[in-house]
Amino acid sequence: MARARLEITDALGTRTVAIDKPLFSIGRRSDHDLHLTGGDVSRDHAEIAKAAGGFLIRDRHSKCGTFVNGEPVAERRLESGDRIHIGRRNGAELVFHIEHDARSGSTAEPPTEPSQARGELHQIAALLEALRALGAGRVLDDVLAIVLDSALAVTGAERGFVMLAERGGHLEFKLGRGRKRVTLPGQTFQTSRKIPEEVFLTGEPRVVADLLDADLAGGHVGTIALGIRHVLCVPLAVGPERRIGVLYLDSRERGALLSFETRSALETLATEAALAIENARLYRESIERARLEQQLSMAADIQQALFPGGHYDGAGFEVSCRSVPSLTIGGDFFDYLQLPGDRFGFVLGDVSGKGVPAALLTAMLQGVFAAEATLGHEPAEAVERANRALAQKGLQSKFATLVYGTVGADGVLTVTTAGHLPPLLIRDREVQRLSTGGTIVGAFPDIRFAQEGIALQRNDLVVAFSDGVTEAFNSDWEEFGEQRLIEVVLANRDQPVDALVDAVVSAVKAFANEAAQSDDLTVLALRYTGQT
Repeated sequence: MARARLEITDALGTRTVAIDKPLFSIGRRSDHDLHLTGGDVSRDHAEIAKAAGGFLIRDRHSKCGTFVNGEPVAERRLESGDRIHIGRRNGAELVFHIEHDARSGSTAEPPTEPSQARGELHQIAALLEALRALGAGRVLDDVLAIVLDSALAVTGAERGFVMLAERGGHLEFKLGRGRKRVTLPGQTFQTSRKIPEEVFLTGEPRVVADLLDADLAGGHVGTIALGIRHVLCVPLAVGPERRIGVLYLDSRERGALLSFETRSALETLATEAALAIENARLYRESIERARLEQQLSMAADIQQALFPGGHYDGAGFEVSCRSVPSLTIGGDFFDYLQLPGDRFGFVLGDVSGKGVPAALLTAMLQGVFAAEATLGHEPAEAVERANRALAQKGLQSKFATLVYGTVGADGVLTVTTAGHLPPLLIRDREVQRLSTGGTIVGAFPDIRFAQEGIALQRNDLVVAFSDGVTEAFNSDWEEFGEQRLIEVVLANRDQPVDALVDAVVSAVKAFANEAAQSDDLTVLALRYTGQT
């Protein structure tokens, strides 16, 4: 029978694989005889079949085609030296070789090697093939399958599994494989955890010549019932002190499983496998983290779209607001409202918590408040109704603080606070805190709120802010504080409101310097111009 091989060049490097079965499959699926990973490779790409003393290659309706010596083929007889391209660019290049008998020129089998040498060569070939494949940066499931298939090929074991340590050091079953690249069903084997846990704890390989030994039989009844007698289990370790799991193999027949050469080859494989598995886990985590970051970025875009533009010019006033979240999405919000009777409303709120939960509650509260406020209610009543609607949702430990004010055509500012830091009224260089209101919203449904009205004068400033401004810390754990805020506002009171808001944000960031932003930061400034 003819003896053929493929010399393969792809992203993994160059390697040689024997065509040792009547139908040799090629494709992206991990159970193919030749597993390729290029972008042009189809899941079931091609096959090489023995036929009439030679070999045929057949394309399996692949997406990017199969080419022999540059020509696309559906089926073609192969000659030694033929160059096979799997796909066009991002696939693989294979060179087909047939070995010939030097005396007759005919294709012949090589002479039989001594069994020990053949076994050692098989171990080395399987090990090298595995190590090349492990360098491809595959995802975790593919890496585990490669590790187990290579370990079974090296040892001649019947089945194997990998257990990896999760948080707390608990070993969790990840994948089981049998011969011929078969994934074994179920989440675990019918086998004792005693040996894997002992190997993981001690970091020492364990070889069991016979589970029927009197000292072992009692703890492995289920395994023995399956006819399993021989076990080899090695640790998977990244460095001398950090174990990440175990590789377990067992068999009904002794075979090569218990030989010193097998154990040595398996330990070498386990060392490389541990690094590959850890890299695959980190790769998967990075992919998941990137996916989460992309989703958070989209959520941040949606949240920003719910906010109005930062600047607004009204009849007799101008207003500006800027919100800087501490995370990708935040729990602060602001909104501008056109109200009946030629009135303008502004609201600035701070929801408990951070991140996604806070952002969801922010969107809910913003919608509820806008619905209530635009009905024309006075500020205190609008806050009461929004509080009642939010409290009835029954969101435990979720609440918000806010300040809500309206400005009429007559220049009267009506404002109420709900557990929020009082906004500041700046008149000339005098500062007044507008603290009338009530407690937080969302916790108690029947709370009453008060409000106060102030007749604004030309060039009066109203500055509202979240606690991310005054409670910003520097590296010495000093707070920015209200007094620093007042000093910045007074120093920039004659600037346009956009510049004033930017000056406050810049001052807070400069004060914090290298300290991380611990809370969302929002500043709103309204100047009454008196020009209608």
